[in-house]
Formats: sequence, structure tokens, C-alpha cells
Amino acid sequence: MLRKVLVANRGEIAIRILRACQEMGIATVAVYAEDDRQSKHVRLADEAYLLPGSQLSETYLNIPALVEIAKKSGAEGIHPGYGFLSENAAFSQACRENGIVFIGPSPEVIEAMGSKLLARERMQNAGVPITPGSPRLSTLEEAQHWAEKIGYPLLLKASAGGGGRGMKRVMNAEELPEAYAAAMRESKSYFADDTVYLEKLVTRPRHIEVQILADTHGHVIHLGERDCSVQRRNQKLIEETPAPHLPAEVRQVVLNAAVAGAKAIGYTGAGTFEFVVQNSQDAYFMEVNTRLQVEHPITEMVTRVDLVKEQLRIASGLPLSYSQDQIHFEGHAIECRITVEDSRQNFRPVPGLISLYEEPAGFGVRVDSMPYSGYDIPRSYDSLLAKLVTWAPSREEALARMQRALKEYRIEGVTTLIPFFQWALNMPAFAEGHYDTSFVPSYFEPGLLPEAAPSAAPEEPPARQREVVDVEVNGRYFQVALYLPEAGAKTVTATPSGQTARPAGAKSNRKDSNQAQIPAPMAGTVVKVAVQAGQTVESGQLLCIIESMKMENDILSPRSGTLKNVAIAAGDKVQAGGVLMEFEPA
Repeated sequence: MLRKVLVANRGEIAIRILRACQEMGIATVAVYAEDDRQSKHVRLADEAYLLPGSQLSETYLNIPALVEIAKKSGAEGIHPGYGFLSENAAFSQACRENGIVFIGPSPEVIEAMGSKLLARERMQNAGVPITPGSPRLSTLEEAQHWAEKIGYPLLLKASAGGGGRGMKRVMNAEELPEAYAAAMRESKSYFADDTVYLEKLVTRPRHIEVQILADTHGHVIHLGERDCSVQRRNQKLIEETPAPHLPAEVRQVVLNAAVAGAKAIGYTGAGTFEFVVQNSQDAYFMEVNTRLQVEHPITEMVTRVDLVKEQLRIASGLPLSYSQDQIHFEGHAIECRITVEDSRQNFRPVPGLISLYEEPAGFGVRVDSMPYSGYDIPRSYDSLLAKLVTWAPSREEALARMQRALKEYRIEGVTTLIPFFQWALNMPAFAEGHYDTSFVPSYFEPGLLPEAAPSAAPEEPPARQREVVDVEVNGRYFQVALYLPEAGAKTVTATPSGQTARPAGAKSNRKDSNQAQIPAPMAGTVVKVAVQAGQTVESGQLLCIIESMKMENDILSPRSGTLKNVAIAAGDKVQAGGVLMEFEPA
């Protein structure tokens, strides 16, 4: 068994892995960026080391730095979690070359499955059904040729993509040029690879995935399927298992295909085979995620199998703890991804300071989380704060328990998706289990959400005499308690749960036909400016695109008029409320 593991990640998944290691008697090492100094995973690890620089390429994506810290700390293995370098073949290879165990598949498998194009080829050879598609596209002209050959509607996808990044729907020929440019831009930004290709779009499909485990002794098992069809921007919001109303024969097709596909490529570790299912009868392979999934807790709840501990066992060269016959499914589990987004504003990320944080509890409730009261959410990462999971003997009971848990969940100071989930779970299509990936665009309108009631500001906290401070010695993190003279307490102004605090004098989000300036709705990086000074624009026209918390956000014109000034350019950093553009006087 591995004796010491470095977790090359942050947030709730780093905490999840650290806890599993500690329960198994494995010493732990955390890493953190400067803006993550106050994150909980730093305190939970046995050791923590600061990563150099401030950009992601210098911190959580810095392979040489991570390997060096692992060697310096004496870590025998590295667990990548999900996101960041979890599906990076070069990282797996660097671990191998430095005598460190990468807790995941081999670099050869990651490289093969990391390329969706190569994955499609390997799965087709293994007898797994795939959708019609194109080879690698090098030019827009090639994309236009293959689009006509396959036929619209289409999906333009990043070959190295995942989590919905670099994926664009193309409904007709007019949409292809802009979608092609956007997909390449996102793919280059997130994966350092702008390879894209086309797939036939399966309309209104269900997104069904299968969890597998494979050891180094040739054993491969599945742990059932998950339905991940409730999505926004091709990213999952709600997951559940088992998939409601999925015909038994279709379930068996995807389970068998996942196991066969894993065996065909020599897979080891935890992985997920994803499928689209049309009309609840035709299943097509989509991709393999060569890592632990965000939604893995719902599988753990219905199987009682700790997937992280199995990963650690497999990486240590041990056989799986279970055979397929020993995997039993009990009850139903649902997960809601608690993110700092405003569903009233097209799911825009809205990071900020959490003034109050209280998690729900009780039988059948699980929360995998990272925040705490007083936590200032960094803007450099995705918007996920926590995963709320409920389990019960039946789907109806699991839904009722989720509604109760959402009602108990208190997060003040920032906007979250809790009100959206409360709406979604009450929608007949979801409550009855008859939904697909069109659920959000088909049913959701911001006006359907109830207005949050105002709440009183919390009582002033008592003055503290004991102060805990961070100390860093030779790159290693420590906490030291100082006992100081009593100081005046600081008053924190709370906002209602699910609402965003607004600075004094700030304007509301209401569209104003006489609005003279266009402020940035969030902090982020400008990735595209679609207009120029002197140009006349229409209400609702695209002005620019701002990337915030790993999401691209379209900024639309609030009214018609002529632009007097465009104060931004691609690559500029902007702050929330900063002026992007100005109109000529009406």
C-alpha cells in the first residue's frame, strides 16, 4: 500500500481524497496557490506546500513543480482528482519517469482516450456504438465540407475537451464559422490543444454514463449507470442513479459496452464511459473520462463502494475489493452541484465573500464541500462550492430528502443555484423522471424563481482573543495560534441566501432604455470584443465575451444605439462594475 500521497488539486475533491487517505493510514501532502491560502484542504493535509506564481500554468497545471514537491515531501503517489491535470498524459508520464505512482490510468490510455477522435476509433473497433462524425478539422473549409456530408444539426467538439468545454451546437451553416472559432478558442485556452471535430447531434438525448473500476490484474467491473441530463452549457447540474425509466435492455447495452471498452484499451483505475441515449432506446458512445467524476458520490451511496479507496488500492497494485457479483445496488441517490452562479442572469458565475455557511444534515444526506463562513471565493477556478447528495430507498423519498436538505442549506453573501434546484425538483418532467438534456432550455425561465425574502444582519460576532495565523517556512505551510489583546469586533453585513451583495451606489441589473454605460457584470478576462467605437448596435446584440470562473459569458447590449467608446480589448482583465463601453447620448 502507498504510504504517502500528494493531492494535486484543490477544493472539495482535494478534501475528499485527503480524508480517504487518512482513513487508510496514508500520509497526505497538499499543494496550494497563493489565492488558495485560506482553503480548507490546506489545513486538512499532514503537509502543505505553496505553488509558485499566480497563473494556473504556474500552479495547479505546473507539472515540474508538482513532481518536485512530491519528491521533496517523499510522496510515493500523486492523486490528480478531477479537472486540472487529471487527464493529462504528460503528467502521468512525468510521474512514471520520476518513480512516482500516478493514481489513474497509464499515459498511453490517457492519451488515447484524451483524444475524443482516437477514443471513437478504439471504441468502434471494440464493437461499441458511436455517432457519425468527422476526422480532425484543420480549417473552416474542412468543417463546412464535413458538415454538409454529415448533415445538420451538429456538435462541434474539442478533441481534448471535457466538462462541456470546447463544445458548440451548430444548427445550420450560418452558425458554423462563429462556433468553429469559439470551439477552437476554448479548446486552446483550457486544454492547450485546438483540435476540433464534428459529430452528428443527437437531439433531445439523455446523458447516461457508466462507472467502471479496473485493476492491474485484468479485472473490470461496472458500478451501474448515472443520468446526468440536467445541464447548462453542456455542464451537469443534477445527477441521479439509477437512471429513471431507462429500459432494462438499454441499461444492459451501456453497461456491457463500458466493460468491453475498458478491457479493449487495457484500462486501469476508476473511469466513466459516457453515452447519449435517444428516445430511451438507441445508445451511442460519447467519450471516456479517465478520472474520478464530480458525481461519483451518488454511485458510492447506492453501492456502498468507496471509489477513492479503490483507486488507492489499484494504484498500490492490489486487486479490486469486489467482483461483479458482489456489487449490489440499493435505493436511489441524487446530487445537486452547489455553485456560485446566478440562474437569473444566464447562470453567470458570481464569486464573492461568504458571510454565513451552514450545511444540511440528517439521515441519507451527504455534503462534499470546501467553503466556510468568511471564505472569500477565488475567481481563478470553476464555480463549484459543494455537492449535495441525498439517498433513500426510493426515488420519491430521495427527492423529498433533497428538497428538505436544500431548504436547510444556508449560504449567505453570494448567489448560488439553490433556488434553481428547488424549482427544478418540483417540475413535473423531473419529478416524474421523464426528462432529457433539453430540460433547462425547454422549461426554465428566471421569472419562475421565487424572490428571496430579506433577512436581518447577523449579530455582531464577539471579539476574539485567540488569533490563528498562517506561516510559511521553506515553502511548507504551518498554522500558529497567537493570543492577542482583545480587539474590536468587525461587523459583517449579510445578504439573503441566494442573493448577491451590491455595493452602495451600484445599479441593479434591470435593463434601462437610456443606459449610457455598459458595466462588467463580473470580474474576468475579455476573450473577444465583437464591436467597435462608432458602431450602431441593436438591443440584445453580442458586444463581447468575458471568461469568468472557467466559463465564457456573452455580454449583450441592453439597448439599441451607437457606441461612443469601447474601453476593452481581448486579453484585458476587468473587474465587476468596470465600464466596458459607452453609448452616444440618445
